[in-house]
Amino acid sequence: MKAIASLTFILLTVLNVAAAEWVVYEGREGPGQGKHIVLISGDEEYRSEEAFPMLGKILSQRHGFKCTVLFPIDRQTGEINPNEQTNIPGMAAVATADLVILALRFRELPDDQMKFFVDYLKAGKPMIAARTSTHAFQYSRNRQSPYANFDRRNRDWPGGFGQQLLGETWVNHHGVHNGESARGVIEGLHMKHPILKGVKDIWEPSDVYGIVRLPNTAQILVHGLTLKGMQPDSLPNYDKALMPMIWLKDYQLPDGQPGMGLTTTIGAAVDLESEDLRRLFVNAAYWLTGLTGEIPERADVSYVGEFKLTHFGFNAFVKGRKPADFELK
Repeated sequence: MKAIASLTFILLTVLNVAAAEWVVYEGREGPGQGKHIVLISGDEEYRSEEAFPMLGKILSQRHGFKCTVLFPIDRQTGEINPNEQTNIPGMAAVATADLVILALRFRELPDDQMKFFVDYLKAGKPMIAARTSTHAFQYSRNRQSPYANFDRRNRDWPGGFGQQLLGETWVNHHGVHNGESARGVIEGLHMKHPILKGVKDIWEPSDVYGIVRLPNTAQILVHGLTLKGMQPDSLPNYDKALMPMIWLKDYQLPDGQPGMGLTTTIGAAVDLESEDLRRLFVNAAYWLTGLTGEIPERADVSYVGEFKLTHFGFNAFVKGRKPADFELK
């Protein structure tokens, strides 16, 4: 009996530790009931570890989606560490996802974690890829991995995950980084698209990314206009061309089913102070999960609880946080 009790204690301890490595927000009443969204944070600079819990709370508490938020976790401390490129616990949740939202940069996940994401893509399921996800993966430790071709520098599958599936990989900062903000300009040809319902005013502190390879099959919803400063009323920099900022594009892995993705080259935590950008994310979640007819005229994207954000920057993340710090209170 003592042996059984000890084993039970060990199993419960392991399960509690595992559960503490990510956060689950059960969906309240709303059209999203029965749908599961997995949000995968993992970038060093733009504070997706803050933005995604906020989005997950809105999607679950305002719209009914069950949301699981995953984080890069330091194996030694159990703390959230955006600089940890090789560990995002809880990737098994992707196996039951109806939508994946990701904000990744230069990740090199273990094969047993990465497999869940690749299997998801092979099934042709939808995704939303934010900001640095155009250069989500970079393999330098295990170049023999079966997923090393996802590397942005790959030559056999040029541009890797970003270029092949999203339509573009890393090019450059088209605007001056942390010096020129951006305003979203809605593409007139698609202004009636359901994802843009109730979306009019998008201003972002993060700058416009350069885009040079986006195929003409992509459906551009929003262009990025570079501004000469870091305020919403900063003047436009007309010396810099408009760039695609938010677009839809179908994708298909060589041995997979066709799928659809929304890519946005903005999406830092500070960007999501823009109510209409939050609304665009919520609308896209409805549209990509087959709930187009349920998109509200003006989706409720008010914060659930307090949203304390950190400005973007390398090593600027709040130290000592654990996933439990983002649980609903």
